[in-house]
Amino acid sequence: MTTAIISALNVLTKPAGEASGRNAQTSKEEALLLALQANREVLLEQLHSDHSLQEAKELRKDVIAHANWFLNDTEDVIWSFVQECLLLLLSLARHLSAELELFKQTPAPSAKLHTPEMAPPLPPDVLSFTQQKTVGAALQFVVSFGLCPFLAPGVGVPLGHRSAFGAMVEEMVNPHSAVRAPHQLLTTTTILLRLAELSSLATLVFTRHLGDVMAALCQLGYQPQKSKTSSTNDMQEFSEEERRNSREALQSLLVKVYQPVVIKELLILQGGAKQSSPEARSSGSRSRTAPGWLRRLCGQLLSERLMQPNGVQAVVRAILQGGTGESDWKKCDGIAKILTACPQQSASADAYYEQVCSQILELLHLKDTFTAQQFQCVATRTALYLIQDKTSFAQPYLLLPLLGPLYHCITAADDVHGQVAVEEWEMTRCVEDINKIWVMGNSPSTRLLGALEEVLPVVFTLFCFTKQNVSNLRGPCQDILLWYLSHAETSAVLSLLRQLSGLKDQKNDVATGFHFTPGSNGGVQLSCREGCSDEDDALYEKLSGEQWRLECLMHLLAELKDSDVPGDFFLDLLHELTSWAAVAAEEEEKDGQQLDIASMTLLELEQQQQGCVARQSHALALLHLLAVMVESLQHTVVLRKNIQVVDFIDSLLQRACIVLEKANGVIIENPIENQTLSMGMGLVATLLSGPQLTVDVYSSMSRLLRPLETLSQQHPEVFIQELASNLRAIIATHGAYRPDNLTSGAFPGSKDCHVSPNDNNLPSMRKNKIETKTTQTCPPSPLSLNNTLQQSHIKQSTSSEGSLAGESSRSSKAFSDWLLEACHPDVPTRAFALRNLTQMVRSKDQEIVQAQEKVLTLFLENLEHEDSFVYLSAIQGLASLADFYPERILERLLKDFQHGSSLSTSNKGHSLEFRLKMGEVLMRASRAMGELAPHIGRPLLSVFLRGTRDSDQSIRASSLSNLGELCQRLDYALGPLAQEMSSCLTALIKTEKEAEVRRAAVHVITLLLRGLSDKTTQVLSDVLLDLYRALKWVVRADPDEVAVLHAQLALEELDDIMRSLIFPKQKLEKKIVVLP
Repeated sequence: MTTAIISALNVLTKPAGEASGRNAQTSKEEALLLALQANREVLLEQLHSDHSLQEAKELRKDVIAHANWFLNDTEDVIWSFVQECLLLLLSLARHLSAELELFKQTPAPSAKLHTPEMAPPLPPDVLSFTQQKTVGAALQFVVSFGLCPFLAPGVGVPLGHRSAFGAMVEEMVNPHSAVRAPHQLLTTTTILLRLAELSSLATLVFTRHLGDVMAALCQLGYQPQKSKTSSTNDMQEFSEEERRNSREALQSLLVKVYQPVVIKELLILQGGAKQSSPEARSSGSRSRTAPGWLRRLCGQLLSERLMQPNGVQAVVRAILQGGTGESDWKKCDGIAKILTACPQQSASADAYYEQVCSQILELLHLKDTFTAQQFQCVATRTALYLIQDKTSFAQPYLLLPLLGPLYHCITAADDVHGQVAVEEWEMTRCVEDINKIWVMGNSPSTRLLGALEEVLPVVFTLFCFTKQNVSNLRGPCQDILLWYLSHAETSAVLSLLRQLSGLKDQKNDVATGFHFTPGSNGGVQLSCREGCSDEDDALYEKLSGEQWRLECLMHLLAELKDSDVPGDFFLDLLHELTSWAAVAAEEEEKDGQQLDIASMTLLELEQQQQGCVARQSHALALLHLLAVMVESLQHTVVLRKNIQVVDFIDSLLQRACIVLEKANGVIIENPIENQTLSMGMGLVATLLSGPQLTVDVYSSMSRLLRPLETLSQQHPEVFIQELASNLRAIIATHGAYRPDNLTSGAFPGSKDCHVSPNDNNLPSMRKNKIETKTTQTCPPSPLSLNNTLQQSHIKQSTSSEGSLAGESSRSSKAFSDWLLEACHPDVPTRAFALRNLTQMVRSKDQEIVQAQEKVLTLFLENLEHEDSFVYLSAIQGLASLADFYPERILERLLKDFQHGSSLSTSNKGHSLEFRLKMGEVLMRASRAMGELAPHIGRPLLSVFLRGTRDSDQSIRASSLSNLGELCQRLDYALGPLAQEMSSCLTALIKTEKEAEVRRAAVHVITLLLRGLSDKTTQVLSDVLLDLYRALKWVVRADPDEVAVLHAQLALEELDDIMRSLIFPKQKLEKKIVVLP
């Protein structure tokens, strides 16, 4: 029976070429109608004559007897064909259902007849591949002719946008001319749903036609009823029962089908299809915009899907379906914004966020490696948006469950003796979730930092414990702490560091009576602490624990090599030490006075003693912390900026002034304090003797004027007075006044090594003896050695340059002769003269300096020469002029590059060639700038950026080439311009039509990465991700092979940079310290 029905379907749906011939003058529409009619007639004839189809014929008659929708006398060829397809499909479904019932009722064969190799019997509703293909073709005809043409405009995807056959069907079937069009839609949809009740046919229906069935049910059940006075035939209304049945069928369908597929189809229905061309709009195709009632309905249905269990996961799977495993960050960010906004259809915002937040946390814990990255990206972005924008809902529904194990560590009660307060899996999951949202999300904000700050003491205690053991939580805990210290406000960071170091009262730390213990799977759990009966052991455990916490804190600060946090914390401690030193004398004097015990109560006396002990213990803790920092951290970490060094010296001088005030004019010999003070002042002298200092450094040093004045007037040592006076004069005049004996007095080894300024009046023999003795007894100052080397190098270089200049002047012609030969009509003579003038520019010949304008004009005129030997020599000369006299020459060259030659004799028709040659000049000048590029390269950078928008592609490419050469040498000066550079290059890569310009833009990124090298992550931290995405876009989408090759080279440069950053080379060094 199944084979007979499938054969009948095959007769009905066989191609038109096999069914009937086609006349050359017959249109495609007419040929299709003839084929449909011929296939139907052939089927009816075979049903009457072929005995093998008698059972199918009888079953078909039985179906017709129960089909009140069947029209036997219709003249519509297409609907007649659809009716035959529906009859045969219903006959097949009825037959398969009956066979399946018999199969279920048949008892299973005896187990003795079964062998391990035997397969279980197939149910009768299983169809072969050929049979499935035939049934699928019949279903496609039914949907194309009996369902899609009757959908309202904007409902579903129009047939015309699917294939050429669909566009032809749209022209053939006019829903406005069909009398029973709405009922034909209802009939087709109802029968398709009836077929879907059988599992084997449901797969064929829903895998290809789910969206069409859903669109039909939405229209049948929810489309607003139109006016009864309308004269059109397609305005017939459905009964309320039919509409209710359609709504119930839609709800049942949405529940049964795989939810991501349902959500995807609802999104398609809500958005509508796009029209491809104006011709499609003018050809009568339906509008692609979904009507308002359908959009509202789809929004409501999507909200219901989202509110169901695992609804968030279904939405993510639906939108990110078909991904390659790499997170599409734009889609993930869009999903996060959708999930953050509470839908209007939701009855309660609390209920919505409670449901969504719990599912977001579940997304963080997926173990599937293929989808985990995408789901975690969505969960991270959603959590960040919720914490930032929906704080009132995020606190109870997201942060509290997320940070619950750490909160429990703070509030653990004593009623869990002998039990584990926080399980290992809870602690591991909590730390990993924090690492994913805060560290990997990397979107610092005030609320996000505030939420993390509450549990950081527990995280630090956990980190200290993991440093003592092998644990998989050590790395995540360290990353969390470093992320907070790097992104939080300075005041909050200093407050946290004080608390972690013990200088501030502990709060939000692990509850008393509990401690961390190792877990069985490499994690950590919180357990009750066993009491210690021995007081000495308890004291030792407490002190060793505090010392270990300080060592772990120093480890964290040492990791912040590129941050100001260690230096700020060190200076904050020094300022507190200075303040403590100022009030220490008064407190000691008060403590040393005899207390009037008779007039004090016992409580006041106890408070007095406790206050004294607390002050002393705090001072000891402060000194101990400073000693540990000096011991553990390198000076390059603690004081990495000049301003921090100035703050350090300020605190040192302030303490020296406080000591002088305490002495009250009494000379107190303290060699250690004097040596420390002299070394600090020598450090100031070193700073002032360095290269050109900025105005900011001098402004920060203005704080040293008052303590230096005090030292110059009150300190008992003469050399310290003089040194303080000299330093104060240099700072006050911003380096305009600089005494000769500054360096010699900056680094005295002892009092005997000091030579007063008045020793200049001694005889030369005696002075030499004193100097010899001094060099033998005192080590030389590093600054003085440096100055000596610099002076000798300057003298040597000056003498060598002078000798070379003398030799060249003696062996050369007169300057006027070279100028004349540079205008000679003979090409070799002119080129040779230009090269000699270039050599004179490089040797800084005095005549060249006086005649700069003449030489510049000469080079510019020869730049327009047609012979390459001449204009290349001119290019070389202009580059040399720009290198040695950049202030005067570069401005003129930049104007000529922008607007063409400014000479009155220039040929305006060759302006483009002249500008390109000038671009070569500027490129060579950029290469020659070297370390001066950050200082004199700013005007070039702005001109090159403007040149990227020039109308000529050659100028754009030349500007980009020059831009790459210049950016290679800007280093840290490129930081403020990184965003502008990134925007320019990204826009050119994605929008430029000329392949040559795109290649140049990609090559700029390559040169930029090559020039910055290991400084890339510091200078381009804000735009590195955008540049990476632009390069990946070129590799994937750019049609030009050369541009793709440049992008691959740039990606290799970036890969090398990131590898060297993540996996630095291990240096096997052994440090040998010689003790004094």
